[in-house]
Amino acid sequence: MLTAKQKELLLYIHERIKETGVSPSFDEMKEALDLASKSGIHRLITALEERGFLRRLPHRARALEVLKLPDSAAPAPMAAKARTGFKPTLASMGEHSAEGSLPILGRIAAGVPIEALQNEIGRVAAPPELVGSGEHFALEVKGDSMIGAGILEGDVVILKRTESADSGDIVVALIDAEEATLKRLRRRGNSVALEAANPAYETRIFGPDRVRIQGKLVAMIRRYA
Repeated sequence: MLTAKQKELLLYIHERIKETGVSPSFDEMKEALDLASKSGIHRLITALEERGFLRRLPHRARALEVLKLPDSAAPAPMAAKARTGFKPTLASMGEHSAEGSLPILGRIAAGVPIEALQNEIGRVAAPPELVGSGEHFALEVKGDSMIGAGILEGDVVILKRTESADSGDIVVALIDAEEATLKRLRRRGNSVALEAANPAYETRIFGPDRVRIQGKLVAMIRRYA
């Protein structure tokens, strides 16, 4: 029999893997369960492993596999809170009609920031219901720093053009007016943190005058072979 916290964590991991294909980070699990430290998450994962509900996959960072769910697998109350922010909307490129299109303005780094690109390199079909109202544009993702958010190299991300975003949103941020990167925005007092969704990359922290938001992620299109 699982404790309430063990069950919450197991269901959260299950939902995140189902949605993104990648298990959440320890920081994300800590925040989702409102725990004070990651050591509590380590203890919960160990307990779930010992009870046969969870397995760590060897030689892979952040790789967890849910082996089974409890009999009463009702959605945990924290799940909605933990998934605030961007939820990928996936579609095959071939499934879009020609009723609307967006400019692809270049390739954006989901890794080490690259030079900002503002030259149209193509267009992508995007039905109005996918992007909603307002001005939108698209960028092709380069790099792997956002894999924990379900964003892979080669994906096309659709962004709503805006200069403001909430903490936790995934944004295109322009750094020092010359580098652009796709990262999760976190506000830390007067500083701005650009957070990767891959433990191989460090969170970068800047003064507010060094970062300008160019767009907020609203959807994603994935090419399928």
